Amino acid sequence: MEYTRLGSTGTTVSQLCYGTWRFGRETGGVVETDKEQAHELLDAAWERGINFFDTANVYGTPNGKSERYIGEWLEDRDREDVVIASKVYFPFDGWGEPGPNDSGLGRKHIRAQIAGTLDRLDTDYLDLYYIHRWDEDSDIVETLRTLNDLVREGKVHYLGASTMAAWQLTKALWKSDVEGLERFEVTQPLFHAGYRDDITDYLDVAADQDMAVCPYSPLAGGFLTGKYEHTDDDDPTKFEGPEGARGSLSDRFEDFYLSERGWHVLDELRAVADELDATPPQVALRWLIEQPDITCVPIVGARTVDQLDENVAATDISLSDDQFNRIVSARYADDGERWGHRS
Repeated sequence: MEYTRLGSTGTTVSQLCYGTWRFGRETGGVVETDKEQAHELLDAAWERGINFFDTANVYGTPNGKSERYIGEWLEDRDREDVVIASKVYFPFDGWGEPGPNDSGLGRKHIRAQIAGTLDRLDTDYLDLYYIHRWDEDSDIVETLRTLNDLVREGKVHYLGASTMAAWQLTKALWKSDVEGLERFEVTQPLFHAGYRDDITDYLDVAADQDMAVCPYSPLAGGFLTGKYEHTDDDDPTKFEGPEGARGSLSDRFEDFYLSERGWHVLDELRAVADELDATPPQVALRWLIEQPDITCVPIVGARTVDQLDENVAATDISLSDDQFNRIVSARYADDGERWGHRS
């Protein structure tokens, strides 16, 4: 495993981050990843050199269970060796029915949630604290001042922003500058090889401001693993995949990941994988790691140790300039027009 500096911060992280949104999450009454499985996966990630772990206060059923699993795992680790990120914004149900101040980015909610997060993680501080979404109902200056205080108090080292428009990110950075407040150092957008041009402006801001980019869903919800096959050239939503795979169970899969562009990119990922004796997900992850203008640390959410091994192997390959650019070009038709995307 190789390591990289997280944007302009002084913290060094593994080239991959391990995401824990499935920890303790119930789907159809079944826990996707229970505590024993979670600890096995955390152990495996750690043994393979991953030192960067991503969670959120709302991960798990009830909310907070993912953080609690990680906190119990941390008991056998030197806290200073581990980089932990969590988030705040969404309604939190881990204390019962959410009340009127149990969501958003107002001071009261942030203060309550950081206290709960630190308690569940059994730690004195977070390395990175994201706002999980932009809050239209809270003044961004109040949010930034509250987060700034958390940094000053030593409860948080760095601030991050997940999933917002380029203008919102720019506004927050400008407000931090003029108010003399801690700024967002890390972003967490939806970003993968089949989706790049949809957030060009956002990534340009990150590059200009030397912000790290930690994409979630870097394999497009499993689409870029290559386990799905296109069955109708005239309809990008028609596919076949393994029985019970997430793509056959989720409307989000069709809305966010299936597109003409995606299928063309997947074909190129397969071709490059064949050339490198690698797999499509390894090539897709490596394409992100090798982004030329930003520090890019994909968040992988492997459900098994075998999947994790496959993901980690992305750090052992490299793409030629031609291979990298072919993946970029796969998003475009011969006439230069970008293939369509559903969202």
